[in-house]
Amino acid sequence: MTNNITPSDIPEEGRNKSISPLFLPLLLGIFLGAICLFNPLKLEPLAVKTLVLAVGMIACWVFEWLPMPVVALFPLTVLPVWMQQPIAEVARHYADPVIFLFLGGFLLALAIEKWGLHRRIALNILLRFGTSGSQVLAGFMLATFLISMWLSNTATTMMMFPIALSVLSVLQNSCGEGEMKTMSVALLLSIAYASNIGGLSTLVGTPPNIAYAGFINDHQPGTVDFMTWFAMAFPVAIAIALFTYLAFAKWLFRNTPASNPTLSAFIREQHDQLGPWSVAELRVSLIFGGTALLWVLRTPMEKWTSLPLTDAGIALFGALALFVVPSEKGTVKSATNVRKEMNVRLPRLLEWTDTQNLAWGILILFGGGLALAHALEDSGLLQLAGSALAAAAPQGKFMLVLLVAAGSIFLSEVMSNVAQVIVMAPILTAVAASLGLPPTHLGIPMTLAASCAGMLPMGTPPNAIVFSSGRIPLREMLRAGLVVNLISIVTISAFAAWWHG
Repeated sequence: MTNNITPSDIPEEGRNKSISPLFLPLLLGIFLGAICLFNPLKLEPLAVKTLVLAVGMIACWVFEWLPMPVVALFPLTVLPVWMQQPIAEVARHYADPVIFLFLGGFLLALAIEKWGLHRRIALNILLRFGTSGSQVLAGFMLATFLISMWLSNTATTMMMFPIALSVLSVLQNSCGEGEMKTMSVALLLSIAYASNIGGLSTLVGTPPNIAYAGFINDHQPGTVDFMTWFAMAFPVAIAIALFTYLAFAKWLFRNTPASNPTLSAFIREQHDQLGPWSVAELRVSLIFGGTALLWVLRTPMEKWTSLPLTDAGIALFGALALFVVPSEKGTVKSATNVRKEMNVRLPRLLEWTDTQNLAWGILILFGGGLALAHALEDSGLLQLAGSALAAAAPQGKFMLVLLVAAGSIFLSEVMSNVAQVIVMAPILTAVAASLGLPPTHLGIPMTLAASCAGMLPMGTPPNAIVFSSGRIPLREMLRAGLVVNLISIVTISAFAAWWHG
């Protein structure tokens, strides 16, 4: 969920002067104070304090009164002072191993972006597809899907978005008006949705995945690792992407242009401008490929070598290599400049200044979510909530998962999916425990569904990026997004039923 509009962007005559911006926070403060004073639910004192903290944090996340990472720091200040928890105990959640897994993934993605490796991958894929409307859609969706497995969905969309606009400008002079409108909407929406869906596949693909893995591994160590997640989520993502493509090409957007030689020449020209592979691109691709291979082979390698390998350790090893390996070959041209060249350090694949673009706030957000989840569990609130929800849950497992997936995907249309997973993961774990189900039975479908919202621009950053082009009528996004939401709900629920028999 994104919102880049500030009060200064709104004309004076268009502002609502009757309601102070502090009205809702003040109302919330009065409500939380009443809970503390009167305790209508007859909870233990620790549970009351934890409930107040949780409601306050969730309200700040939902209404965006404060930046999300700032809200995530609340437990570090509130729990030690108000609930007498040792600050060292609270702070350990901000250094959870899964946070370092995501940090390593972030750094690998930074190197891929810095040296343009993602653009080369995308253009190579597009070259191998045809230039009819359906073929262009397939090429863009595949390229976006594969890149989004490793880069954030926002970065992937930002990279593919200008390429798509360039393709549309080439088609402008060779298509009818109706075909052009259909193609514009279909191509831009396909990028946003494929970016969201591709991120489901890996733990580092999108923040909700790592947020849930951090929570569940903190409670049951070893429940979810990189390969376990990939084995479950990748088939789901492939199925959703395939059904989405078929819905676009065969039903929603059939009126697309025929094959276009001008477009093929344009894509070839863009590819040729990249030139041959640079040394930096080759070295980044080798480090990235080696890291991904180690993630996949971690379990058998542990057995062969008896080394305590971890996904986080592998990610950090790959990331650290980027700061060590030079981005170009070092040469000494003559004996007279040996001393001079020995004192000049070759530029590395990543420099520390590159980390200015790292999403540090997401890492803090994960830590705050884990700290809040543990506080809720220690206070007994999760058990109470789980028992209450379990009593009202449908009896059939499939219907329960279907309800969880549907609720998650439609809730994420209006709420940050990371905050949503942080809030829902402990509650659904308690519900699963009350029903005698594994916690992942409800948790993984909820997490996957949280990244599939497609109806509203604020649902995910990719939705907002493509909607900003001005080429997508809201009614078209609502129509296509509803179809994608329904496809995602049914597909995720069906796979969940298959996983758990």
